[in-house]
Amino acid sequence: TLEKPKQVQLTRFDRIKAKYKGPQITISPEVEAEVGFSYSAFDDAVAATDYSFNRNDVVKGTVVQYDKGGCIVDIGAKASAFLPLQEAALIQDGVSIESLIEIDEERNFEIISEEDENGQLMVSIRRIQYREAWDQVVAKQETDEAFDAECVSVNRGGAIFLVNGLRAFLPGSHLTGRLPDEDLIGQTLPLKFLEVNQEENKLVVSNRRAVVEAQMADLSRGDVIDGLVKALKPYGAFVEVGGMSGLLHISQISMDRIVDLEKVLQPGQKIKCMIIDHDKVNGRIALSTKTLEPEPGDMIRDPDRVYDMADETARIYLEKQEAERKKREESAQNIVLGLGDALDDLGSSDKSSDNLDSLLS
Repeated sequence: TLEKPKQVQLTRFDRIKAKYKGPQITISPEVEAEVGFSYSAFDDAVAATDYSFNRNDVVKGTVVQYDKGGCIVDIGAKASAFLPLQEAALIQDGVSIESLIEIDEERNFEIISEEDENGQLMVSIRRIQYREAWDQVVAKQETDEAFDAECVSVNRGGAIFLVNGLRAFLPGSHLTGRLPDEDLIGQTLPLKFLEVNQEENKLVVSNRRAVVEAQMADLSRGDVIDGLVKALKPYGAFVEVGGMSGLLHISQISMDRIVDLEKVLQPGQKIKCMIIDHDKVNGRIALSTKTLEPEPGDMIRDPDRVYDMADETARIYLEKQEAERKKREESAQNIVLGLGDALDDLGSSDKSSDNLDSLLS
C-alpha cells in the first residue's frame, strides 16, 4: 500500500497570507522577459534563502496584525514572529496591545525564543527599552543632576518611583517634609540617586538630597534667613531652614552666657539667624543669632529687637568682617615684603664681605 504523503502544515503567517484577497496582478511573459526576473524565479530565490535568527538578536520588523493578546510581526523570515502584550513595552499599566503599538509600525524587535513547531519566533520591545533605560540611568548618575519622577506605590519603608521606566526605591528617611503615605502616589518629586547597581537591578533615590542641594546652591555665608526651632539640646538648638536642619550652637546664640536655653528659645518658635558656615555636600548648616545682636545680650533680653534689626546688624557685621580680613591680608603682605627686604640686605652684606676678602688676599 502506498503511504499518503504528509500534509505540510502552514505557518500562521502563511495562513494569513492565504486569506489575503487583495488585487492579483498578472505579469505577461513579455514583461518578465524585459525585466529579466519572473515570479517563479523570485519564489525559488526566497526558498533558497537561509534565514538565520538567533535568540537575543535585534532585528527590524513591521507589525501586520493584532492577534490573541499580542500582534504578528513580519521580520523577513519564512514565518512571522509574535509579540506578546507583556513584551510590548517597559511601562504597562492595564493597557491594551492596540494602545502600545500600531499596525504597519516599523521598529526594532529582540528575538527572545527559538522557533516553535510552526517556525515562529517570539520577539520583545520591552527588553530593548529595559537596556536603554539602564543606559540613561547610568548617564544620569554620572552627571549627578536632579531629575523628576512619579511615585507609583508606597510601603512601610518608603515609596517606589518610576525612573525611565525602572522601579526605584525611596527610603522614608530620604523624603523631605512628609511621610510616605497613600497621598504621595501619583505625585512627582525631584530626586537624586543614592545607589545604582545594574547587576542587582537595584535603584535607590533620595528626595532630601535633591531638595537640600538645590537650596544649598542658593545659600551663602552671611545670609540672613528665617528658621523654625525644631528641638533643643544641651549644646544648642536645631533649626529648620527651608526643609533643611541647621545647628544653632549655644555659643552662637548670644554674646552673653546662656544659663537656661529654654528661657531663650522654644520648639516651634520662629527666628532669624545668619549662616556662618555650610557643608553643601552633606547638607549641613551652622547658624548664629549672636552675629545679629545690636548689643551684646539682646537675644536674652529683647530677641524681637534682634529680629527687627537683623538685616541692618548683619550688614554692619559683614562690613566689619571684611575690613578685618583686608587688614589681615595687608599685615601678611607687609610681613612678606619685609622679609624680602631683609633677604636682599643679607645678600648685599655677603657680597661686600666677598669683595673685601678678595682685596685682602
